[in-house]
Amino acid sequence: MPNRALRTAASGMYAQQLNIEVIANNIANVNTNGFKKNKPEFQDLMYQQVSTNPLTTTEPGIMDVSNKYIQVGIGVKPSSNIKIFQQGDIIQSNNQFDLAITGDGFFQLQKSDGSIVYTRDGTFKLNGDGQLVSAGGYLLEPQISFNEDTLGFTVSRNGTIESNEPGGDSFTVGDIELVRFINPAGLKAIGDNIFVETQASGQPLIGTPGETGFGEIHQGYIESSNVDIVEEMIAMITAQRAYEINSKVVKTVEEMMAMANNLKRG
Repeated sequence: MPNRALRTAASGMYAQQLNIEVIANNIANVNTNGFKKNKPEFQDLMYQQVSTNPLTTTEPGIMDVSNKYIQVGIGVKPSSNIKIFQQGDIIQSNNQFDLAITGDGFFQLQKSDGSIVYTRDGTFKLNGDGQLVSAGGYLLEPQISFNEDTLGFTVSRNGTIESNEPGGDSFTVGDIELVRFINPAGLKAIGDNIFVETQASGQPLIGTPGETGFGEIHQGYIESSNVDIVEEMIAMITAQRAYEINSKVVKTVEEMMAMANNLKRG
């Protein structure tokens, strides 16, 4: 039926529109620190049994009932939009507050309501109380504080922070902990470069940087977005062509319906 073809083509157009929206978001965040690109996934919809010509025969005088129906699909649907947690490029910034994770793991941040969220964006700074906070103002967890006499600090690969004091003295002020998830793709992005755990991601596993399963911390570096602009441009062209073809199907069906209508009038 023509209506089935129209609905199928419409579902294809909607799917490619969503695909373009995801690609556009990836491209928009090509310079966002710690950003992880998204990849939409699709599934075919249910199939309908459509009757064929019951008079089809394999031999003269014998009707073939084994091929009485054929399956016809009714379109496509979006199934998921997964995060690709591939490592982004590590870029030197020469800023002592910038920390990059090479390998698996997330920084823990504490929001104003006390809840814990997670990020790969290691662009930190100090607030008015001398506490280490993210670019969005969330406290690093466990909390790290410096006094007003601190001249600087160093962060080792395993997350140990030592402050540099007047007179050449130094002492340990705390340790950075990382968390990882069994299924990081199940994390929910809520903006500001942060994620929250979900049932799909599993519970956070806390560990020390550099230990088995956890990445190391590099001071003076930042992790850039893992978006490959060339790959996204190719995906955008493919989605555009698929949208055009589906719209062509709509036009073709409309022409067929017009032709059938003219036959009736004739």
